[in-house]
Amino acid sequence: MKYVKFSDFLHFLFCAIFTVCLSSQLNAQSFLDSSLIYRKAILNPANPRDLPSGIHYFNKKKEMDLELKDTLNAIYDLRLLSIAEFKIGNNFNSENHVVEALNLIEAMHTKDTLINSRVGLYNQLGRIYRTSNNPTEAIKTFDKALKIANKLKDSVIILNNKANIYKDYHDYRSALNIHSFLFAKRSELKDENQISLVADNLGHVQSKLNLPDGLPNLKYALELRQANNDFIGQHASNTHLAEYYLDRKDTATAINHAKKALALSDKINSVSFKLDAISTLMNMDENPLINEYKRLTDSITNAKQIAENKNAFLKYNVAEEQKKTQASILLQEIESRKRLAYQALAFIIFLILIGSYFIYRNRYRKAKIEEIYKTETRIAKKVHDEVANDMYKVMTSLENNLGINDTIIDEIEKIYTKTRDISRENSAIDLSEDFGTQLNDLLLGYKNDQVKVITQNLSKIPWNTISELKKTTIYRVLQELMTNMRKHSQASFVTLIFKKEGKNILINYRDNGVGCDLFKKNGLQHTESRIASINGTINFESKQGDGFKASIKI
Repeated sequence: MKYVKFSDFLHFLFCAIFTVCLSSQLNAQSFLDSSLIYRKAILNPANPRDLPSGIHYFNKKKEMDLELKDTLNAIYDLRLLSIAEFKIGNNFNSENHVVEALNLIEAMHTKDTLINSRVGLYNQLGRIYRTSNNPTEAIKTFDKALKIANKLKDSVIILNNKANIYKDYHDYRSALNIHSFLFAKRSELKDENQISLVADNLGHVQSKLNLPDGLPNLKYALELRQANNDFIGQHASNTHLAEYYLDRKDTATAINHAKKALALSDKINSVSFKLDAISTLMNMDENPLINEYKRLTDSITNAKQIAENKNAFLKYNVAEEQKKTQASILLQEIESRKRLAYQALAFIIFLILIGSYFIYRNRYRKAKIEEIYKTETRIAKKVHDEVANDMYKVMTSLENNLGINDTIIDEIEKIYTKTRDISRENSAIDLSEDFGTQLNDLLLGYKNDQVKVITQNLSKIPWNTISELKKTTIYRVLQELMTNMRKHSQASFVTLIFKKEGKNILINYRDNGVGCDLFKKNGLQHTESRIASINGTINFESKQGDGFKASIKI
């Protein structure tokens, strides 16, 4: 029997470990190369997909950074996640990201040097509390940020946010003191966006107190923002000017500025900005029913927000969390030493551990996919129950009011239609029913006088032997292909052929539409990602004027 030297075995073992580590580093580099793109998608979103894609990216990056024990980058990831969730209205998720980042900072020995991160997190938390109707905690949190802020730029932002809370509760004198102080410091500011912010907020407060400098400061801020193409700032300026003229019964001028704010919301591409502009226009309507509807809607929304305010930060105890985090780090170090010792015992144990890793990774991937589908369903229900229903009520109210511009009603109807379609396309799939019949109903639902849909061998597939995850993926992918056909292909004939080969299911899709340039059809990437997530394959074949084909193997 020939023996292997122990030194040679250790050399092989450490080479294997080095290879795994190198692979992890390459993956990390791939994340870093994309960080700037997704950071811009969160801070300056240009289309509706930017924020969700940014959240998805930085959630993955945070998990990787925590696994690599790169705490500083994990804190950075959590700050961006909190900003993104806040922008789409998920205050609770935004708050939890801030608290998780603060816990990471408190567990670090160098926490006193992380001033910028702590200031940014406290400021973000204060903004969350403000929108959650918790002014007391918001002011406390802004004061914490001010105590450690060492940059004028940071202090300006925090003081503006604090003054906005006073404005929310009509304490204009307290807000005036802050804004007057900041306006006096404007010569020290190098950022014209901050100067315009200070001037606009000061003018708004002055106008509420009927001070003569209110209107000049509002106009001065608007001019700066127009010069800098600051669409978000212009939206705020026009909203404040609309409020200024409305307070002085100059309804015509007020409506003019409100319409400008509405037009800017399209350039910003933000639903929340558009709803703010529409709300401002509704405030100018003399119909008592619309005013009563808005008052009741705002009241219900505020009550609901207060009820859902979880206040995760109030449960946050720095000393206790620091002990827990330190204990967790110590436990990880012990486990790491154990792994190094066990890896030297025998080659067979090393193989078992590698096999266990792949099994765990497969289970983890499956759990993540299932969570994505659950999230899609939950969002679809929320879009239908909250956004679509509310938009339908607003649209109905506006249609009954002859004084509302038809363009506004059409825009609201488009938003309502989009939310309804999103809800339908991502609604829950009842897999307890006969899946073959359910899938057949889906496909034939796209059939009409202009489009014929033919399926072959669908009923011969033993769907009861297929996992729920694969059935869900098949349903979603075919739904996306059929929806793409309806929207873009101009097809009059669609065939779908199903076939069982061994353990695999083959699905061939074909239509006689106008076809497309596959290199430009980026929307197909989503179907590829779904199929790849269950280790399947999908191939496309198409060109302009020659229909579209897709071959799926699962």
